[in-house]
Amino acid sequence: MAIIDRVKFDGLASRDWLVYKHPSENLVFGTQLIVNEGQVAVFIKGGRICDVFLPGTHTLNAGNLPILNSIINLPFGSKTPFTAEIYYINTVTKLDINWGTSDPIQVIDPKYQIRLRVRAFGQLGLKIENYTLFISELIGSMNQADVVKYDKILNYYKGVLISKIKTIIADMIINDKISVLEISAMLDDISRKTQELLDADFDRYGFKITNFFIKSINFPDEDFEKINQILEDRAAFEIMGDGRYVTKRSFDVYEGAATNESGVAGAFAAGGIGLGTGAALAGGVNNVLNINPQAEEQCNTCRKYVRAGSKFCSHCGSKLAQLLCPKCSSPYDEGSKFCSECGHSLTPEACECGVELPSNAKFCMNCGKKVNNE
Repeated sequence: MAIIDRVKFDGLASRDWLVYKHPSENLVFGTQLIVNEGQVAVFIKGGRICDVFLPGTHTLNAGNLPILNSIINLPFGSKTPFTAEIYYINTVTKLDINWGTSDPIQVIDPKYQIRLRVRAFGQLGLKIENYTLFISELIGSMNQADVVKYDKILNYYKGVLISKIKTIIADMIINDKISVLEISAMLDDISRKTQELLDADFDRYGFKITNFFIKSINFPDEDFEKINQILEDRAAFEIMGDGRYVTKRSFDVYEGAATNESGVAGAFAAGGIGLGTGAALAGGVNNVLNINPQAEEQCNTCRKYVRAGSKFCSHCGSKLAQLLCPKCSSPYDEGSKFCSECGHSLTPEACECGVELPSNAKFCMNCGKKVNNE
């Protein structure tokens, strides 16, 4: 490799670069090292940090390479070759680093008792403050690539970042009893608290968080619909009052069951309620909605249905009401004096006082005399 006597890095078109490794390691004593504003240059030999150079033009000699000189005993003559790795570090603060929780935080909203899938999104600013600490932590994991960008470093620390954010948000919702609908008003407090916890983690790697804020904490629309229904019911309760609200809810249930295609009892049975319970509930539904399941009865002659309580069939004229023997319950025709089955007298009895007695009466309701109805 050719010996060079001037080292300089003008940066990349994109400001996303974080670390740049100079391609030449074969330097000479007396080489000009140029460090632009927003950069520092770090000399490394054998994995050990030898010297750090701030912005400016530096002539490499024993005077400004004390550590490197002590390692390789540089002579004082000019153009003496030596080897060392040079890393340029971008010291400009990067303010537009976006972050977001890739998977939702599963929490139970303390106010509405509904499971919500919460996500958070935001932005942070980073800069390298401790150059030697940063390069010593990075150099062991850095591959042969000449350039390391911010996105690679951020992916390295993303686990720590997202884990802290999830913990803080979940803690405020669960332990501080803050509803997700109300947490947006506390974004500044959450951002400040999160940055305080993250500072220590990033300081260990030479980074400084210059700013950190949460843009939004939200959850899917389908989860919001559950809360919206609760809010609507609560508003109806407050407007209508306790009694009227309960009545309205009952009618809503009954109406839904009554319009079910499988019938009222079938609606409850389909919902997992037993047949007997469903039938009983169906009776209650019918009473509330004034639905009479026996509103019609069938004619024994023509088998067509007529209104319940009718004495004659409106289709064929047959008599519908039947007279039954009070003793054996067999039907008999009007005007019969004795039952054709058991011979029981069908003529109403009369007491000696002249009052007609009901069938099977034991005492007269007028004079109290005992009746002989053997």
